[in-house]
Amino acid sequence: MASGGGAVASLWTEVNRCGQSGDFTRALKSVNKILQECKDDITALQCKVVCLIQNGSFKEALNVINTHTKVLSSDVIAFEKAYCEYRLNRVESALKTIESAPEQTDKLKELYGQVLYRLERYSECQAVYRDLIRNSQDDYEEERKTNLSAVVAALSAWEKASPEDLGLPETSYELCYNSACTLIGQGQLAEAMKKLREAEELCRISLSEDSDMTEEDIDSELAVIHSQMAYVMQLQGRTEDALQLYNQVIKLKPTDVGLLAVTANNIITINKDQNVFDSKKKVKLTNADGVEHKLAKKQLQAIEFNKALLAMYTNQADQCRKLSSSLQSQNPGHPRPVLIQVAQLCREKQHSKALELLQRFSEQHPESAPEIKLTMAQLYLTQGHVTKACDILRTVEDFKHKPGMVSALVTMYSHEEDIDSAIDVFSQAIQYYQAEQPGSSAHLSLVREAADFKLKYGRKKEAISDLEQLWKQNTNDIHTLAQLISAYSLVDQEKAKSLSKHLPFPDTMSFNVDVDELENSHGATYVRKKAAKVTGENLPKEEGQGDAKKKKKKKKGKLPKNYDPKATPDPERWLPMRERSYYRGRKKGKKKEQVGKGTQGATSGAAAELDASKTASSPPTSPRPGSGASSATSSNMVPPRQQKPAASGATRKKPQQKKKKGGKGGCSFDWRSCVRNVESFIFEAKKEKPVEKETEKETNKEAPVVPEIIHPVAEEHGKGDIQAEKSSSRQVLVLGLDGAGKTSLLHCLATGTMEHSVTPTKGFNAVSINKEDLKIEFLEIGGTEDLRAYWKRYLSKAEVLVYVVDSSDSARFSLAKTHLHELIAEDPHLALVVLANKQDQEGACGITDLHEALSLGEVGDQRKLFLIGTHVKAGDSEVPSSVQDARDLIVQLVSDTN
Repeated sequence: MASGGGAVASLWTEVNRCGQSGDFTRALKSVNKILQECKDDITALQCKVVCLIQNGSFKEALNVINTHTKVLSSDVIAFEKAYCEYRLNRVESALKTIESAPEQTDKLKELYGQVLYRLERYSECQAVYRDLIRNSQDDYEEERKTNLSAVVAALSAWEKASPEDLGLPETSYELCYNSACTLIGQGQLAEAMKKLREAEELCRISLSEDSDMTEEDIDSELAVIHSQMAYVMQLQGRTEDALQLYNQVIKLKPTDVGLLAVTANNIITINKDQNVFDSKKKVKLTNADGVEHKLAKKQLQAIEFNKALLAMYTNQADQCRKLSSSLQSQNPGHPRPVLIQVAQLCREKQHSKALELLQRFSEQHPESAPEIKLTMAQLYLTQGHVTKACDILRTVEDFKHKPGMVSALVTMYSHEEDIDSAIDVFSQAIQYYQAEQPGSSAHLSLVREAADFKLKYGRKKEAISDLEQLWKQNTNDIHTLAQLISAYSLVDQEKAKSLSKHLPFPDTMSFNVDVDELENSHGATYVRKKAAKVTGENLPKEEGQGDAKKKKKKKKGKLPKNYDPKATPDPERWLPMRERSYYRGRKKGKKKEQVGKGTQGATSGAAAELDASKTASSPPTSPRPGSGASSATSSNMVPPRQQKPAASGATRKKPQQKKKKGGKGGCSFDWRSCVRNVESFIFEAKKEKPVEKETEKETNKEAPVVPEIIHPVAEEHGKGDIQAEKSSSRQVLVLGLDGAGKTSLLHCLATGTMEHSVTPTKGFNAVSINKEDLKIEFLEIGGTEDLRAYWKRYLSKAEVLVYVVDSSDSARFSLAKTHLHELIAEDPHLALVVLANKQDQEGACGITDLHEALSLGEVGDQRKLFLIGTHVKAGDSEVPSSVQDARDLIVQLVSDTN
């Protein structure tokens, strides 16, 4: 026994030494050896629990406590048990353990405050921390004040309580940050931003003093401050600045899942029904493990609402219904889940079901009836039931007497020509204010509007009481007096005469009016002065001047010499000659050097000399639609960039003709050669070498960083201009009406620059981008009326159809819809990306409204459909995130088709 006792004593010495050095793993091993000798040793069991807690093994520590309940009673191990339950997110159990403890020590009170804060019982939590600060003297006073300031901020933000001035100092960045959060809850945004900047500066200073802190560590610690600053900007309406700051926080990838979730949710709220592709990426950050334990209930609720709305905006009807039903079961009295379900039903054109759902909810939850009834009225208006909408609005007791509601009701009744009901609305509102706020500005303004409305619709008798009330309030109001006299003249002429005595005498009124000045004033635009008679001497001169003005005409545009206005333009004039339906090929034996047959009278020989694309150093130029080897018909047209590579040796270069020295006739000129010369200079500036058969292995390497720009095809190119394509190339067809901004979007997608093109595409425009080992080729076809007939010919080779719509041109939505649905009918499985362009323009249609205007709900479930709002603004330093999202989406869709 003596030897056994000596071994246990040495083990206790080892436990003590390891505990002081912080090596709790070795201490735990020694404690386990002690417990092998003495199973019920209270001190050893307590040490084991502490070692497990220090090592983060809270579940094992709690098992030890629950296994030895007889030995480890609540008065011995209450704090350790409550702490393990708290760390395991069993907050309710931790609260019971603390409240059942026989003695409330300081450390139990500290834990009690944390538990109450997690349970969002902020008032009780505030009382606990104030008691701790008042009755304790140790080194943790600043931490307690920080926690107390966090409780005050939570009260201000979530319960809208006016915070008490507790005299808390702002010596640390945590205290300064919590003070800023309190100001945000009070709506003092400018002061909150100042406090956040102070917190940022204090954080940088305090962390830079630590030599172990890197710049990345400091940025990570500042992430929560920057996210709160972005939130203040968002509340101030500076959404672009807020979005930029939010994205910077997300790029840092902070370890706090709660911070990431809130930041991602705020980005989604800025995107709303636009940039839904970006929102779908951000919503994944809100689903991280442990988020539910980091955020308040209202924060989690807002995130779930946004998930349901996002499902609705992305046409995931079943997912939207599932999420909104779950929200309604969790929050039975909250109107927002029901409103989301109603919005989804309206998108599906099920207005009657939506109205039934709203009516049932308003009856079950009368406290939410005002908001629900306003929505019901809006639905009735969209269906054209104006009277029903008015009846619903008049049942909303909280709003029916407000001036805005009165104005809306009177306007709707006037539209329905129900003047009696409109006057009744005025009468009820005036009676309300007469009883509650007599003589107030709202009361008198309603009386004035009622009188003017009655006079407008010829109800002078009914207007008398209102006019008398107004005149009694201000007897110097001559305009009201005149209206009153006019009304009495129909009812009681004697009364009208007696009132007319109060009118001012004519002698007191000023008639010194400058007629010329009055007629030339802004309000007299349509008053014309009589022309004065002119003398005979001045007449010829003035007539001559008039004739000179009349002779000025607009300068006519230049037209070709052989232009015939009566002749119908060739509908296929934009197509290369080889692809026109009437092309029959070249006749054999025809001379190739006929003078005067080329463009501008040029010879083919001269054209060959000027054609830079036929030289050895000229790289391949842009491809053209159709096949270059044989004539194409309307049913066999091969889209551009999808032709088979020409066989080696199939084309031969013709020997260039030598120029004659000193020849007559001047210099010949070919515009096609000029186009190719310009393209060759562009390609030479990139220092690209022509692709040869021997370098075939090199062409399979990774694509260059700068994407290739293929210029618009203006005319048919020779056989030698067609470049052999890779087997991995995929085609994306870009269509849309003229002026939609297709070319500007393509340029932005390919080069990442914000140059804005205003010149409409007169034919084809092709752009090629490389993504890893995939080559994606965008083909744009002009959107003018004469080119739309050729759109369907190019659908067969396309992997994705991108349809661009000018969201600011609502007058042509129906035309864009017609052409879009014609294209959709050709291929029921082709992936469709609709870009609602020009979202930055004033009056641009939102994504939701455009979805309805284009009837995208009728597209069906057989194809992938996406709708993204975009804009390209010249002069911007960065490509908008919406354009980047569109590019990522298109690349992903093309990759999925491999």
